[in-house]
Amino acid sequence: MKRILIQNGTIYDGLGGQPYQADLLVQDGRIAQIAPGITEPADQVIDATGKAVTPGFVDIHRHHDAKPLNDPHFGEVELAQGITTAVAGNCGISMTPRPESDEAAKEYYSFEEAVMGPIGLDGPHTYRDYLAALHKTALPLNVAAMIGTGTVKICVKGFADTPYTQQELDDARALIEDAMAAGAPGVSLGIMYLPECYSSTDEFAYILEPVGRYHRVITTHIRGEGDSMVQSVREVIEIARRVGCALEISHFKSCGMKNWGKDIHTAIADIEAARAEGMDVTVDFYPYEGGSTALTTMLPPVFVAGNMTRALEKLGTPEGVEEFRRTSSVLYDDWDNFCITLGWDRIIISGVVCPENEKFLGMRVTEAAEKFGFEDAAALAAYLMHSEDGKTAIINMSMSQDDIDTVARLPWSNIISDAIYAKTDTPHPRMFGAFPKVLREYVAERGIYTMQEAIRRMRGIQCGFKPTSCPDQLATALEQALQQG
Repeated sequence: MKRILIQNGTIYDGLGGQPYQADLLVQDGRIAQIAPGITEPADQVIDATGKAVTPGFVDIHRHHDAKPLNDPHFGEVELAQGITTAVAGNCGISMTPRPESDEAAKEYYSFEEAVMGPIGLDGPHTYRDYLAALHKTALPLNVAAMIGTGTVKICVKGFADTPYTQQELDDARALIEDAMAAGAPGVSLGIMYLPECYSSTDEFAYILEPVGRYHRVITTHIRGEGDSMVQSVREVIEIARRVGCALEISHFKSCGMKNWGKDIHTAIADIEAARAEGMDVTVDFYPYEGGSTALTTMLPPVFVAGNMTRALEKLGTPEGVEEFRRTSSVLYDDWDNFCITLGWDRIIISGVVCPENEKFLGMRVTEAAEKFGFEDAAALAAYLMHSEDGKTAIINMSMSQDDIDTVARLPWSNIISDAIYAKTDTPHPRMFGAFPKVLREYVAERGIYTMQEAIRRMRGIQCGFKPTSCPDQLATALEQALQQG
């Protein structure tokens, strides 16, 4: 039995109330007592004078899916910034279900390496397998994971750009049903990304039927975050309405300078209307003006045409580069073309896997193309995607701080990191700094939040998967202590 006594700290309960000066006793990993002047003997005494004592932070949006299973250092980055619970399987991207054949699995894992990091072929195949593997692992923090509809679709029909057949719809629904039965907290959608961008609202509503029946949640990267952002928000509200489930809109934002200060307010009004109807709709955000993803998100779906492997191969030919240049110079009604709406000068190369490409790191695509003698930005982007087999990571400077602040002030917004795990020495700073940035900038420097409000938004949800080490333990214990006098 190990006892840890934290003395003289300022306790923030995570409920938004006023801070409370008290000691805190932890016994065998659980909070045993909160009170002034605890005199119980302890194996370790920590003097927290002048420091805040808070519940562990819950990050409901990270992309660490494979890391607990293949990285012995998993948890170091997370715990260093106070994250004690992290949720994977976001944006339609999850480690499982694994495509049946090794060839298909290799293609999928390669495609998503810029987000989830390297994944071998010897891992779990089903969501149940994944949970079993997690339970066998000595985890340094609480881990939950959703199943992604992008992964489901790839398992059922690869990267094909054709509609689901009825049998494929049933197969996809069955995979989601099995994950719900196994205990998945929800299902994530990545409608902007291949191959989900080829799916219709009706198809999503059909395959997600089990989510409503099991009273779980869908989280979604909407179809478009630029010119089509408002319509895309309305689409996912309609999907959630048909399914009859809660909806979390991931990294809620309006991209593209011409949309700043306008579309975010229209979308908020639509969400408020849905909430007034009784729908459970919330959003989350990360506190940065730049997002991060794979460079392949700049590939127009018409260029990929349902075959990512062939598309990457084409980019190694002059004809393929010219086709990419042409198709990326057109605006589309059903796909956000950031090549135009942001521009290559707002795209920063943040992660590469080939040593010879490290010279591009930290540079804007236009800047790097000019410095290293490429014909234009499109030519450099094509070279990177081809030479790195689609594994290049980017930061896109797509957002306005005023819009971010608007979202931050919403009473139904949550703080996330959206950290991706590309194998690189230059990740997006949200990997390390999202939650500390909120405390420093949004609380101490700009006063967007009080300390207690910031902690409330980072405290997260009650843990329903483990009886111990839940991030809400401190808050619950403090509530009880206050009630007892």
